[in-house]
Amino acid sequence: MKYYIIAGEASGDLHGSNLMKALYKQDDKANIRFWGGDLMQSVGGELVMHYKERQFMGFAEVIFNLRKISKHIKFCKADIDTFQPDVIIFIDNSGFNLRIAKWAKEKSFRTHYYISPQVWASRAGRVEKIKRDIDAMYCILPFEKDFYKKYAYDVNFVGHPLIDAIADRPQIEDSKFRETHNLSNKPIIALLPGSRKQEITKMLGVMLSLVDDFKDYQFVIAGAPSQDFSFYQPFIKQDNVSFTANKTYDLLSISSAALVTSGTATLETALFKVPQVVCYKANAISYQIAKRIITLKFISLVNLIMDREVVTELIQGDLNKKRLKKELIAILDTDKREQLFLDYYELEQKLGGRGASDKAAELIFNAIK
Repeated sequence: MKYYIIAGEASGDLHGSNLMKALYKQDDKANIRFWGGDLMQSVGGELVMHYKERQFMGFAEVIFNLRKISKHIKFCKADIDTFQPDVIIFIDNSGFNLRIAKWAKEKSFRTHYYISPQVWASRAGRVEKIKRDIDAMYCILPFEKDFYKKYAYDVNFVGHPLIDAIADRPQIEDSKFRETHNLSNKPIIALLPGSRKQEITKMLGVMLSLVDDFKDYQFVIAGAPSQDFSFYQPFIKQDNVSFTANKTYDLLSISSAALVTSGTATLETALFKVPQVVCYKANAISYQIAKRIITLKFISLVNLIMDREVVTELIQGDLNKKRLKKELIAILDTDKREQLFLDYYELEQKLGGRGASDKAAELIFNAIK
């Protein structure tokens, strides 16, 4: 069978790579062409375009790059037409993918979606477009099935692929990791400032403003695979700050606490049982637009899944040195940490067991064979 997969950022690349592995197990003759990143490319298939070439964060940034996005959409449609896949698999990245899905459905291609767009967060009216354009939806968050049910759309909850990604990763030795990355024996506060240049620029300065107030700890920046060290270098001005490139899971596995930009990383941090403060600051225009269309009580996946505040969220103006320092002190306190560990355990139970990628691949293969 011929599979065309479209993923648009680092997390999509991770989940896409695991889905590809599962598809190859289901279909030993699978021919996969994809938009993604290094992880997907390492599995096999043929990379069409790397997600680094089309990363735009926020409403304003998208508006400023409409011409470039339009060219990518046109190119993608032509490439699909040439390849003639048996199924197109969309992974998250709704702004791009739903545009392709509408065209693809009109062209009578099979359309499957792995990792639902966050229509439950804003513009729920998009559900009608999804029902029209997507043949099958595979959800990874437990509340999504009930959300879609309200719109008479039956979807599949397959569990969260991060469970597998974290469980299957190679184990590391604390001392060896520290030695390899020139880290001291001080406890580590991990900094996860995001993967896009815009968000890293806005988050990292505030995070690093705390360094001199926590001299008994070392701060380690988790470099995103989409950015080179040269981009981070101007931010690193204190001796107590280190950098690791594309080693986020290894870093989290030995960290005492973390400051995390809102997104998939909040869930990853929780699954590693690391106390965290969630940070988010957007372009002022993008934030004002988002405030008017997003109806959620929380922005972090941890709190959304638990439907209550488990981790503190510092958003926009609240993300400042004074508040961040206060919250970091709190999660370094023993009582607060113990409560977080209990909440994280409950969170993991809600996410279901292992095998999300395998379940999704099996459903996709059986639907098209």
